[in-house]
Amino acid sequence: MSGEAEVRATGRCLCGAVAFEVRGELTPPTACHCSQCRRQTGHFVVSSNAAREDVTFQKDGGLAWYRSSDFAQRGFCKECGSTLFWTPDGGDYIAIAVGALDPPTGLKIAKHIFVGSKSDYYDVPDDVPIFDADG
Repeated sequence: MSGEAEVRATGRCLCGAVAFEVRGELTPPTACHCSQCRRQTGHFVVSSNAAREDVTFQKDGGLAWYRSSDFAQRGFCKECGSTLFWTPDGGDYIAIAVGALDPPTGLKIAKHIFVGSKSDYYDVPDDVPIFDADG
């Protein structure tokens, strides 16, 4: 049962109104350059997936969800505005913004997706796989 598993990661928003633990594996992070991620955060987003059942909240009073498309929602702190989560409707996983995790994470970016939508003010390094769409 996931509730008995060891805590692998902890995280929170900037103000602490949302705090969570992850028990279970985190996937190697993906950097998403799609226009929605860029507009939500002001840059691209790096996230790691965890099984929904492995994520528990110690504090969720600030947690709010925004329906960003007809198939997914984005979780954020309504108090400080921190970008925290992305989850597809009916999915069994939740994408967690790696920047919200407490270090050390032990994670390294595995790929870049939606690079065809990136802005012109930065370059994407070519030391990991790069995809113009969802990789």
